[in-house]
Amino acid sequence: VNFPCWKIAFLMGAWPPAGVRVPLPRSHAREVLHCLKEKYFGELRGLEVDGQKVEMPQPLSWYPEELAWHTNLSRKILRKSPQLEKFHQFLVSETECGNISRQEAVSMIPPLLLNVDPHHKILDMCAAPGSKTAQLIEMLHADMNVPFPKGFVIANDVDNKRCYLLVHQAKRLNSPCIMVVNHDASSIPNLQIDVDGRKEVLFYDRILCDVPCSGDGTMRKNIDVWKKWTTQNSLQLHGLQLRIATRGVEQLAEGGRMVYSTCSLNPIENEAVIASLLEKSQGALELADVSSELPGLKRMPGITKWKVMLKDGQWFEEWKDVPSNRQTQIRPTMFPVKDEEKLKAMNLERCLRILPHHQNTGGFFVAVLIKKSPMPWNKRQPKVTSFKRATMLTFNNISRFFLKQSKKEGVCGPPPSKKMKLFGFKEDPFVFLPEDDPLFLPIQKFYALDPSFPKMNLLTRTQEGKKRQLYMVSKELRNVLLNNSEKMKVINTGIKVWSRNSDGEQFGCAFRLAQEGIYTLYPFIHARIINVCIEDVKILLTQENPFLSKFSSETQKKVKDMAMGSIVLKYDPDPEKPDDLQCPIVLCGWQGKTSLRAFVPKNERLHYLRMMGVEVFKAKRKEEESESKMEEEIQHRLAQTEEGMDVEDKEHDLVTKMEAEIGEESTHSPVETPYYWWVSVSVAGNGPCTSKI
Repeated sequence: VNFPCWKIAFLMGAWPPAGVRVPLPRSHAREVLHCLKEKYFGELRGLEVDGQKVEMPQPLSWYPEELAWHTNLSRKILRKSPQLEKFHQFLVSETECGNISRQEAVSMIPPLLLNVDPHHKILDMCAAPGSKTAQLIEMLHADMNVPFPKGFVIANDVDNKRCYLLVHQAKRLNSPCIMVVNHDASSIPNLQIDVDGRKEVLFYDRILCDVPCSGDGTMRKNIDVWKKWTTQNSLQLHGLQLRIATRGVEQLAEGGRMVYSTCSLNPIENEAVIASLLEKSQGALELADVSSELPGLKRMPGITKWKVMLKDGQWFEEWKDVPSNRQTQIRPTMFPVKDEEKLKAMNLERCLRILPHHQNTGGFFVAVLIKKSPMPWNKRQPKVTSFKRATMLTFNNISRFFLKQSKKEGVCGPPPSKKMKLFGFKEDPFVFLPEDDPLFLPIQKFYALDPSFPKMNLLTRTQEGKKRQLYMVSKELRNVLLNNSEKMKVINTGIKVWSRNSDGEQFGCAFRLAQEGIYTLYPFIHARIINVCIEDVKILLTQENPFLSKFSSETQKKVKDMAMGSIVLKYDPDPEKPDDLQCPIVLCGWQGKTSLRAFVPKNERLHYLRMMGVEVFKAKRKEEESESKMEEEIQHRLAQTEEGMDVEDKEHDLVTKMEAEIGEESTHSPVETPYYWWVSVSVAGNGPCTSKI
């Protein structure tokens, strides 16, 4: 499903066991969970592999509303029986289209304890690879009827390459409220936003501070930790962890909540960091009592006494015992507080320690901090300097002319600062469509967009030449982008809503709808909507380019007087038919002269078909062989298309040519026709299908 509030996450691994997460009990999530429990779990009951009974997946007792599950099945076992292979393919396919995310069970705890609401401004300081970020995005979209929540997630990571992994994770959720940035978390810049015409510093309502750690809590699944772990690892990371946590609370709003977490059990990385943070906050921070939250989660309280050990085995109880030649390796903040009164006031026992044997998981540490007042060194909130002054002070080598032009034209360029010189790809600028851009008028007229449609939130990634893709962000993220482009290295933001169709102008609009953004756009569209029944949906998803005569008489009547071009196909469940799919579906389609087709990615098609009870399993080896041959054909033919065209345009034109070559109506199922799968994926704009289920 293509909207975050319907996501279901399956956490899969050989050891320790992982589980299934369904963030919110919305219509699609209920359907997915029903399919999972009744169909796939049902087939596992009583199943034996190599004489051993297969253990059934179980719900995580501490996750709300039975929305998380775990399994002990390894990948090796999954491939040993047809029933298990079906289950495995279900997991992989649903993961690829974003409905399932494989994630270790304990890593789900920090986002849950943040208590996110849809209006919260959230910073994820060390976000890659992105499983926790995905949870945060899902929480923003708690209400599926609100296409643009007031909140947003800024997901940061210091590693440029890992940022692109983060983008991949976030893109599966298709949210206009996520921005991926590339910074050192310990010095992530203060951002500004425009509030009623005046500049204000952006403070976050929620901050996730899942810091780099030694990972000693992952020893059960990560054998390399046994080979490489030393006590020196924690000593070297302590300073960085404290700097990141300090930077986090500086940017936290008063009354806001920050979760500090590690997958380590070493107190140097955990309680020592929290105690140091609390001590220098002078009462501005307090540890939240979360003992009543997540009932069923087994946990240990935080500890108050510990020693510090060097790599050579020397132990120290107090800072004063550390010899001068060792004071560069051991710092005062690594030791527990000796003042009993101060120690009691810190309430370190409110920290959570999840030990591996508690729930058969990895080890984990979590602390929830609440900011009661500004930090002592920030009692006087920093004044926001003028745009020009801030630019001169922070980025001396930025072109003032570029900045002036950017502000005037709504161009959010990549920061050319020397200070921001990080390794990685040079990103294209973000260019917002001007209010009077002639590009938008035909789109507005063709789709009869509501007057409330936020056209100022549309952007492209090019300043020159034809605009081939149109993306959309929320109003709040637009505010952040326009006021901070010179400070941030933005890797990605926005959701694709329209793609240029090279033949579209003759049909009245040069841009076709993109499935990625259809759930965001749909509330604003008042034309070119066709309501279809469940049988029509099955035809659309199982046939390549079905003739209109295949559809119900009601659908044929609606299509008869509609001009050719991009359309919206909407299915609404019938409460009087409880056996049918009981969740709404919105698909992007194309109406031709004599046919009607859906432009939906492969795995999303598989998802809908599963929800409707259509069998989509196929022998893996045969599929891989046929897909491999088709992929070679695709690459060969794409190479022959016109040079300089956008990849999606090449694919779209190639689809049209291949359609003409077929020359007759096809009756093959998409599960049996590799060519069809490529068509559905390429037209949806995801590139040639290279994934294997």
